[in-house]
Amino acid sequence: MAMKKAETKSAEAQLDCFLDAFTPEIAEIARKALIKLRRRLPFATEMVYDNYNALACGFGPSELVSDVIFSIAVYPKHVNFFFLQGATLPDPDGLLQGEGSRVRHIRLEDEKTLDRNDVKAMMATAMRMAKVPFDEKTEYKLVIKSVSAKQRPRRPPAAKAKRTK
Repeated sequence: MAMKKAETKSAEAQLDCFLDAFTPEIAEIARKALIKLRRRLPFATEMVYDNYNALACGFGPSELVSDVIFSIAVYPKHVNFFFLQGATLPDPDGLLQGEGSRVRHIRLEDEKTLDRNDVKAMMATAMRMAKVPFDEKTEYKLVIKSVSAKQRPRRPPAAKAKRTK
């Protein structure tokens, strides 16, 4: 049991370093959103992918990426909340963005977006419709799945100063 706690602590420290690469504003939105999701999904496996384009934290019932139901993706200028099986979700209010064959997302202006009733209802529907449901008897686990050697910058380029003559 002690080994698992050490591994989790190491994964938490790694994730914290990944988030530190972003601007403080973007990192704060991501951290607060992740805290909310962990509280809401205490039985999930959280898988972290520090990819070329973004930092992605997926929440699913197992360590299989194909089972992931929700994901937070952190980009240099914004944070998105993804429904990985979102293309089939009913969306009467037109909240979901994206045109892909499987995935839809909502832009997080801040972590409070996750507290909206329409978003909570959509999450509940996504969990009911999931190919592999969460098992509420499972204990939360954080796993670093991959870190890309090559990555886009995690902060937007600095605004170019105007030249004066």
